[in-house]
Amino acid sequence: MKNRGVLGIGHNILGVITFLVMSLALYMIFMWVPEEATMGPVQKIFYFHVGTAWIGFFAFFIVFIASIAYLRTKERKWDILAEASAEIGVVFITLVIITGPIWARSAWNTWWTWEPRLTTSLILWFIYIAYVLVRASAMESEKKARLAAIFGIIGFIDVPIVFLSIKFWSLNHPFLIENGKMNLDPDMFKTLMVSVLTFTLLYVYLLQKGMAISYIRDEINSIKGKLREKFD
Repeated sequence: MKNRGVLGIGHNILGVITFLVMSLALYMIFMWVPEEATMGPVQKIFYFHVGTAWIGFFAFFIVFIASIAYLRTKERKWDILAEASAEIGVVFITLVIITGPIWARSAWNTWWTWEPRLTTSLILWFIYIAYVLVRASAMESEKKARLAAIFGIIGFIDVPIVFLSIKFWSLNHPFLIENGKMNLDPDMFKTLMVSVLTFTLLYVYLLQKGMAISYIRDEINSIKGKLREKFD
């Protein structure tokens, strides 16, 4: 079965490593790293907000690459990769949109402002929600895959806009790196890197799960088709 190549002992080992690194990240965030002097404990949401944002962008980059590969080759494996990565990316960007206002309420005394980075992030979320809806439609499978691939390529245009918006416009968002210097305490930077590593491992783990489910679904549909042909 195709899905056996996706899940196995390596996947279980990855799950254990992800759990251990996640435990380390939680310890560093809530116990080890010092509190930010101005915002206090609420600043700790920063490690979740930035980590999920980076990996959400990466997930959509994978959708972009896989969509191009699918349109060029018409190979199902690229379509499966794009679909699984998009679904995970939507989850991560949803977490970004949830954690952002919580942090903003403490930092700016408001839950939401229509500044460019927040607005473009919300647009990005809507784009990939639409992508997921296209995937869930009753359209013929090959036509749906083609349309989703085009959607995944065009939708990715908003990712660099979100990322670079802090440079294009004057925003309230803090800079991690400014004038070539890191704006974070060294311990905070280490914690952020462990958080990003955690979400990266979680992304890969969930991606393998999602792809395996798609392969199993394809096999079930293939069996149904053969049975239908046999008894019709």
